[in-house]
Parts: sequence; structure tokens; C-alpha cells
Amino acid sequence: MTTKIHLTTTDHNRDVVGLKYIYPVISRRAGGVSVGVNLNVNNACNWRCIYCNVPNLTRGSPPPIELDVLEQELRGFLHDLLHGDFMQRHVQEGDRQLKDIAFSGNGEPTSAKEFPQVLTLVENVLRDFDLLGKIKVRLITNGSLMDKPLVLESMKHLAQLNGEVWFKVDGGSKAAIARVNDVNLNPESHLERLRQCAEACPTFIQTCMFSLDGVPPSEADISDYLVLISQAKDVIKGVHLYGLARRSEQAEVDRLSRLPAEWLEAVAQRIRECGITVYVSP
Repeated sequence: MTTKIHLTTTDHNRDVVGLKYIYPVISRRAGGVSVGVNLNVNNACNWRCIYCNVPNLTRGSPPPIELDVLEQELRGFLHDLLHGDFMQRHVQEGDRQLKDIAFSGNGEPTSAKEFPQVLTLVENVLRDFDLLGKIKVRLITNGSLMDKPLVLESMKHLAQLNGEVWFKVDGGSKAAIARVNDVNLNPESHLERLRQCAEACPTFIQTCMFSLDGVPPSEADISDYLVLISQAKDVIKGVHLYGLARRSEQAEVDRLSRLPAEWLEAVAQRIRECGITVYVSP
């Protein structure tokens, strides 16, 4: 008898399919099955968010992408997903909808030099499966490389694929960004990268909020955040505000805890009062 392993929003088990670049998840924000594309197979990223659930995370960029392997895996997995029994074996009935192809994985996707070629590869595969324009192609990014001309050109290409960007903004001050994302970043520079990205491709801000040492973000933290994102409200599509869903694999894991849904909803209301659409995932 075939063993059933149901994926859930709290279990992103990438061993279910055993592939190098392609992995499925049940995405609570996408609302169904998301086919992940992991370009950072060496668990290397240029940020180190303290809530990140990537084990053995290191600073750096990905090794060269084996485009032929990626294409073979994507084609094979989509065939199993659409024409095989993957959904019946691994996905609960209510989640059996293919929602997107998502560049996320174990580091910053746009740090891969081959990212423009990978986009073209995905476009060709989706066209062959008659999925082009019918599902979303999402880039989940920290946005740190959006000032690079080649990356911005890729955002224009992404927009042509029914694409959208989820751009990370976890804090509105230099101190808050350093505390959560472990990078030395100027908020105004990040805002400019956000604006450039949003002008090239439909873009949502993605923000994770949690308690650190039992203390939620301060009023100053929230105010700084609202001031920053309000300066992009004319170009962004909205904000995905979410809490902790999976255990962090970083050294700070025991210092982190989930915020009550009511707390996140109160922040969401303040975002709405700034004239910005917000989606909440406690």
C-alpha cells in the first residue's frame, strides 16, 4: 500500500519528492500547492533572518545552476502533479489546487547569476503545460539586489509571466532591520529598491512579526514601519503580514514566539488606515 504523507502549512518537507531544485509546499499565503524553485541549494543567503527555517544557513550566493537538471525536474514534477497521483498521496483534499511556481528556497533567489535564464526556462515549461498566464509565478525575495540592472530587467520579464514579487520589509529602522534580518541596511535605500521593483512588476510587501524574548515589536518599531511602507503605497499591491508558522533553525530560536492573532490584526488595521491593502496570516 502506498504511504500517504500529507504536506501542511507547518511542514514544508522537501524530501517528499527528493529533487535538487524543485519542491512542493502547501502555502497558507498562496492558498494551495506551491511548486518551489530552490536556487540556493547550498543554504547560502546574503541575509540571515532570525526566524529563517533553513538549517545550516551560511552567508553567500548559490553555486552555478544546472539548468538542464532544473528543467527536467520541473517538467517531471508538473507531470506528476497534474497527471499522476501526487495530489492524492501528499495533499489533503481541500488544498489540491496548483497555485503558483515560487522562487523561494534556501536563500536569496536573485543572487543566482542564472536567474534570467531560469525565468526563460520556467516560461517555456509553463507554455508547454498550457499553464502560462493561468497560475502565478512568484518571486519571494529580500529585495537587496533590486538595484542591479539585470535583476530589474528580470522583474519586467516576470511581470509578463503573470508574475508578482513578495518583497521583504520586516522593519522600518536601521536598528529593527539589523535585529530581525541581521544586515546593515539603510531603510531609505531599501525603500528605493522596493519602488523600483514595484514599477517593474506587481509587488507585495511581505512582513514577519513575532515576539523576541517575550516582547512584541515596540510602538516605535511599528511607527517606523508604517512610515516606511506608506512611502510606497502608490506603487505596491498590498502587504502580506504574517506570524511564525514553522520553527526557526537559527541560534535565536528559543527567543522567538508567536504573536496572538488579535495583535497582528491590530497592526493590520493600522496598515489599512494608511490606505494599504493587507492580508494577514497569523
